[in-house]
Amino acid sequence: MLAPAHRIAAQVRDGSVTAEAVAETFLARIAQVNPVINAFTDVTAERALEQARGIDTARAAGQTLGPLAGVPFAAKNLFDIAGLPTKAGSKINRERAPAQRDAVLIERLTAAGGVLLGGLNMGEYAYDFTGDNAHDSPCRNPHDPARMAGGSSSGSGSATAAGLAPLSLGSDTNGSIRVPSSLCGIFGLKPTYGRLPRTRSFPFCDSLDHLGPFARDVSDLAMAYDLLQGGDAHDPACAQRPVEPVLPSLRHGVGGLRIAVAGGHFSTEGMPDAQAAVTAVAESLGATRTLALEGAGIARAAAFLITNCESSTFHLDRLRERADDFDPETRDRFLAGAMLPAAWYVQAQRARRWFHDEMMRVFEGVDLIIAPATPCPAPLIGQKVLELRGECVPLRPNLGLFTQPISCIGLPVAAVPVFGAGLPIGVQIIAAPWREDLCLRAAFALQQAGVCEARAPVLG
Repeated sequence: MLAPAHRIAAQVRDGSVTAEAVAETFLARIAQVNPVINAFTDVTAERALEQARGIDTARAAGQTLGPLAGVPFAAKNLFDIAGLPTKAGSKINRERAPAQRDAVLIERLTAAGGVLLGGLNMGEYAYDFTGDNAHDSPCRNPHDPARMAGGSSSGSGSATAAGLAPLSLGSDTNGSIRVPSSLCGIFGLKPTYGRLPRTRSFPFCDSLDHLGPFARDVSDLAMAYDLLQGGDAHDPACAQRPVEPVLPSLRHGVGGLRIAVAGGHFSTEGMPDAQAAVTAVAESLGATRTLALEGAGIARAAAFLITNCESSTFHLDRLRERADDFDPETRDRFLAGAMLPAAWYVQAQRARRWFHDEMMRVFEGVDLIIAPATPCPAPLIGQKVLELRGECVPLRPNLGLFTQPISCIGLPVAAVPVFGAGLPIGVQIIAAPWREDLCLRAAFALQQAGVCEARAPVLG
């Protein structure tokens, strides 16, 4: 069940296994494991088997199969899945009419031969770092089901780590790909803002929302990313850039790249697990410089304000009409955002632009920056506070301490897992805009060196 996607596709193409058998095996594992970790909210078994049989029929007819031939995947339930209401982790949305068509990114993976297994658990309306959903119950960590999977793409992280799907799709506004990747011990990619279209996915905060893939293997992550690329006229933020495949460049290594470690706001002092992970990655990649990255704290504050303002405006009618149908914690954050002065939003956008320009100057002298992904490994489900640099702080917002400044300015990031003596914790590999290839080259080098790898979960 933990075979990489590219190996499954090769076996389906050469006929050593049928796509139908692959789908049946994964559906059986979902039936066995999902009751423990609660990663899937919807399993599209009939659709998956029909798609798989179609792939087998095409092969028998001598047709060329796609690069994902027979590879199962799943998607966070804010992606439109034809025939299902797009829940976005909420109670209210499950009353919506079923989607008539898949999200663009699901369509692209399906066109490449991918087999959709279903929709995945998530934090309500993506406003969450924990994976604790009040309507569908918490999503659990496969390495310890008593612990959080991270959010808001909790099901994506958990299902991929548990071997329920070799690939999954998630979203990242303030860290929702990188936090689950970190806590669940897998690889995740948050591309540059505007790189992948968000068409037919449920929004959270338009000027910060990104979509991206999760995988247990860097080659799979790169392959999925290549297949997802391409503009779409229905997403105004999606840049009409040429497709720039990264899979062929993975083996180029990191020789000659200028690599530094983020300091200042990103200091891991008093965070032993995060510090050990960053040190291991830095030593393996040959990073010798530390950069203060002044202004990261300001960028994080700007991200909070922008998220609050935009998301509360989007949900204002739901708040007026159905406030009691929200998770109270989500509802209260939306209500707070609705009361923020407009001038604060304008200032936050100015701060965001300032930090972006500062970081572009930084990237004139460096190619990659290493930073922690989360301040700690997976906390216990229900935990409310986190000890951070000698102070007890609210856990929910501070799981995004290190991710928010980066997504605020739309930089591409690969999250890579490091396993110490216990639970995994992630490290961010950050590049300048549109240089996902550098992030993934470094991730691949770390995987090849054995520093970063997705390990089998305790569930087997």
